Amino acid sequence: GLSGAGKSTLIRCLTHLDIPTSGKIFFADEEVGAMGKERLRAYRKEVGMIFQQFNLLSSRDVFGNVSFPLEIAGVPEEGRRRRVEELLELVGLRAKGWAHPSQLSGGEKQRVGIARALANYPRMVLSDEATSSLDPKTTREILSLLKSLNHKLKLTILLITHEMDVVKQICSHVAVLGEGRVVESGPVADLFSDPKHPLTKSLLLQTHHELPSHILKAPSEGRKLLRLSFKGEQAKTPVISTMIRTFSVEANILMGWVDALAATIVGTLIIEISGESAKLQEALEYLKENTTHCEELCP
Repeated sequence: GLSGAGKSTLIRCLTHLDIPTSGKIFFADEEVGAMGKERLRAYRKEVGMIFQQFNLLSSRDVFGNVSFPLEIAGVPEEGRRRRVEELLELVGLRAKGWAHPSQLSGGEKQRVGIARALANYPRMVLSDEATSSLDPKTTREILSLLKSLNHKLKLTILLITHEMDVVKQICSHVAVLGEGRVVESGPVADLFSDPKHPLTKSLLLQTHHELPSHILKAPSEGRKLLRLSFKGEQAKTPVISTMIRTFSVEANILMGWVDALAATIVGTLIIEISGESAKLQEALEYLKENTTHCEELCP
């Protein structure tokens, strides 16, 4: 969602730092709002948190920052040492244990933050815009690390972001927030290939290449400008060539790209088709039936 949509408020509600004004939150079939003080404290240990601004203690080295949650939890020194060494190996910072935050790059600081979030063996990690302040290369590295941890540790990650490229790289499911409400949700491949809500469509424009304005102007009579989406096996079928042969129309491919979204292939084509009016309409109906999504850009 966009800034102010309620993303950060939502995750504060999940940990009961903010109390929902209505509705209920369940974690593994247990209602969070009904938990007593001691159970709520124990529940919060099961939820790790990764922040946008790292929030590392400048007076402590990397080892001390990762160890801090374990100290608060009362873990003995030897147990803390073993756990921190294991975590630093996991996030690729084995050689940086004695470095202080001022000696680390942005990506290294976020790796420390990730290790700290994992310290108490959480069942779920909340990531609030964890890559927003990082450069593109470091963002890809951090997302790759999170994806690896998700599979390796069987860990649920709830990732808050306004960047659809981030969603595309790591998520299996997505919920779009607008003005505090979920406006659309589902498997990420479904939302990218066939978005329904105007907000989802506008967010997806971030990930699409823009056509030059002179191409987007209304096509002349006998022509149609279309955006087509193909999902899964559909992306491998010869829809365009079949359309050309069957309906005796011409097709000009203006732009195309393919994304791998949560192991599902999603392809997008921007094409212009031309021909006799009746044949064009038949071709359009064929495309609507044989693609995941068919949209006239200049109807």
